Amino acid sequence: MKLLKLIPDNTNIHFLKWRLPFYIASLLLMAGSLTLVATRGLNLGVDFVGGQMIRVTFERSAEAPVAQLRGEVDKLGYGEPIIQRYGKPNEISIRMKLPEGSDHDPALSDKMARTITAAIKAAHADARIDGVDSVSGKVSKELGWDAFKALGFAALAVAAYIWIRFEWQFGIGALFALVHDVVLTLGMFAITQMEFDLNIVAALLTLIGYSLNDTIVVYDRIRENMKKYRKMPMPELLDLSVNETLARTIVTSLSMLITLVALLLFGPDVIFGFTAAITLGIFVGTYSSIYMAAPILIWLKVNPKSFIPTESALEKQERLARERG
Repeated sequence: MKLLKLIPDNTNIHFLKWRLPFYIASLLLMAGSLTLVATRGLNLGVDFVGGQMIRVTFERSAEAPVAQLRGEVDKLGYGEPIIQRYGKPNEISIRMKLPEGSDHDPALSDKMARTITAAIKAAHADARIDGVDSVSGKVSKELGWDAFKALGFAALAVAAYIWIRFEWQFGIGALFALVHDVVLTLGMFAITQMEFDLNIVAALLTLIGYSLNDTIVVYDRIRENMKKYRKMPMPELLDLSVNETLARTIVTSLSMLITLVALLLFGPDVIFGFTAAITLGIFVGTYSSIYMAAPILIWLKVNPKSFIPTESALEKQERLARERG
């Protein structure tokens, strides 16, 4: 039985031919993503902003009565609620500031949650309370800072690892590819306004791991080919290396996407954002390994002779003497 090959052995796609247009497009997308994050902002979850979030599903309604709910909750005297749809049109989250003194007396936040949920159930017979999350302001700031440090340290550790294993040019290329992947993912959350919580931070760390893995495979083949083909022009050598690792990249990405698409379509709503982040990350991570991490080596003046140790005058004389002898 003949084995199925998704990528033929003689594949020779000229990826680097379009490196400049793709780089410009990627830089524009990164700038657009950062602009959206700065202007539109992220829909930060309770994990990062503190407060209380109540998730409600209206089982016999096509859409949640957002305007009516806002008025009903506001009348309870706990302040104006922030009500947003998530998942299906009949699923909403109600975000509230914690009552005064709740940092010292957690019973106050519990009482507020019971009062709000009781009022919703009394006014809407089909309301189902899916969950109540409560995080103090102090804890949310700590979580936000810890999440930021985790992402930053992960990216720097990746760059340092590749610098040690390869050369500093490879470390810069890998770090730029990781920044590209994370920024585009943040842009997706700024556009869709899906809730950004600790689950998404976990997804970003997973994305960094996947992107790093794919980049290292490509870089390892580039380094091997630089030793084998000393006279080959760098664009051709990069194309050769990417094509040689293409089958592995496609098979890995497709096998992950099959699972992720199934989770997107049939998985629970509570992990929808996490799954969406990783799904986008598979695409941008694969793309960045080819069109971000590889071409930057050309602009950093890397070539097959870059890492050959420089021969001193004395070493040259000794070598010539040995050859003559």
